[in-house]
Amino acid sequence: MAGCKTKTICFTNNKGGSGKSTTCANLAFELASAGKKVLLIDGDMQLNLSLAFFPENWVLEQAKGEKNLYCAIGKQEELSGYVVHTPYENLDLIPSSTLMSSIEYELFTKWQREYILKKGLKKIRESEVYDYILIDAPPTLGGWVMNILCASDYVILPVEASPWGLFGLGNMFEFLDSVEEIAPDLKLGGIVITKVDTRKNYFKQTLETLQELDDVKVFDTYIRVDSGIEWSQDNNAPVIAYKKSSRSAKEYMELTREIAATLKG
Repeated sequence: MAGCKTKTICFTNNKGGSGKSTTCANLAFELASAGKKVLLIDGDMQLNLSLAFFPENWVLEQAKGEKNLYCAIGKQEELSGYVVHTPYENLDLIPSSTLMSSIEYELFTKWQREYILKKGLKKIRESEVYDYILIDAPPTLGGWVMNILCASDYVILPVEASPWGLFGLGNMFEFLDSVEEIAPDLKLGGIVITKVDTRKNYFKQTLETLQELDDVKVFDTYIRVDSGIEWSQDNNAPVIAYKKSSRSAKEYMELTREIAATLKG
């Protein structure tokens, strides 16, 4: 939205296991820790972003109730009434629902269905209460991801450094090209390489392949494999909050600074 100070960023990859929810959660936490007001939107039926901040019982209760993203989209309501506060200052969340798995059917009969999320966020964005809105998209390509992209200013693609990490990335770029017609202002913020094991050749191969892409920024900061991430997930907290001294926490803190500087420029 022209003139709006709120930046809306989508984290997406049509391949599951890319670390997009973890990346989204940790960037949000670090931005909030730096004094920025951040709204998270869990757009994935797997609920991983919600589980990064709340215990499983709470997340499942929200998913079954009527104060979640699925209900808001189904009713085409303004989203400010669906915001919940996380345990952390400056950081709010619109939780997801397992029913998001059927959102494509819900959208199919809607008028201007590609813009339902964008319309739902209009008042929140115009209020400029938040500096950032970060959206975790599901690992699919379809009408709902198109909705998320149409509501976003930037898209960030986490890519896993593994033999299958680049699988389907070509389809992702084709999808982004097709969305350009209805979301001409959407920009590719860049690619984050995740789950890096520097002892293996996968990282080098992944980096070399990505660096050959034209007009695609690959962030200098990459996220290495770290057991601290799994421990933090088990404790329903971003790794920066759970163990700030860990290697992955420091990497996510640096990545946040790099992304913020890139988007500012």
